[in-house]
Amino acid sequence: MRKLTAIAQEELEHFEQVNQWLDKWGIPLAPLNSPPYGAKLKAQIRHQEPDRLLDSLLISALIEARSHERLGLLGEYCPDPDLGKFYRGLMASEARHYGIYWLLAADYFERTVIEERLATLAAIESEILTTLHPEPRIHS
Repeated sequence: MRKLTAIAQEELEHFEQVNQWLDKWGIPLAPLNSPPYGAKLKAQIRHQEPDRLLDSLLISALIEARSHERLGLLGEYCPDPDLGKFYRGLMASEARHYGIYWLLAADYFERTVIEERLATLAAIESEILTTLHPEPRIHS
């Protein structure tokens, strides 16, 4: 599980980098209303092991994949070249995190089991995303 610790450390580094950008622009860090995306996805986690582990890993992978997608768009269309580069760096990290969650799932589960459950969760995620949160978020 050291891989999960490494992800957590990297996410904290990203948080600090975002804070540096906010400081640069004179924007104070402020709490945001929580969008329903993560909570609705996490509600799909089954309660019994080993299903709980599989669902936790796959939902984390979905969240990372969606972040990768959004950061890629931000990086591509950002008018500030330095900020665009920052977004693209975060995008690469999100792709790596997605891969780590997938590989961890593969350490414990058969590929067919993973693919079947991922298809189910992706369909649920698609339904969740049709109900858009009124404010923009990387993690809707």
